[in-house]
Amino acid sequence: MLIVYASKTGNVERFVQKLGFRRLRLASGEEGVAEPCLLLTYTTGFGQAPVEVLRFVEHNRPHIRGVAVSGNRNWGSNFARAGDVLAERYGLIVVHRFELAGTARDIAIVKEVIGALSRAQQCGAA
Repeated sequence: MLIVYASKTGNVERFVQKLGFRRLRLASGEEGVAEPCLLLTYTTGFGQAPVEVLRFVEHNRPHIRGVAVSGNRNWGSNFARAGDVLAERYGLIVVHRFELAGTARDIAIVKEVIGALSRAQQCGAA
């Protein structure tokens, strides 16, 4: 499965590299995909989704199977809030939230999610 991601400080990029799947880094959000993907993003400001992510979702929503979100627990209730924004606005499923560049456990969880999404795709369920 293709991993599409946005990274501002490098945390999400480090996380994505550890996953070991094909990946596409968002620059403007104008990028297009023609296959199922998992979206990974950071949270910006006081709990917002990045502009490039919003733009990407607007044009590629049918291909996005879920979203994993990075944040910083110092922001309290705004931790990884970009996921909530994407879920509310576009109906995306938040598959995981992780802090900064994540832990080995976070990587394992997201790999498991990717496996499940890929199996569902092969069965025609997603």
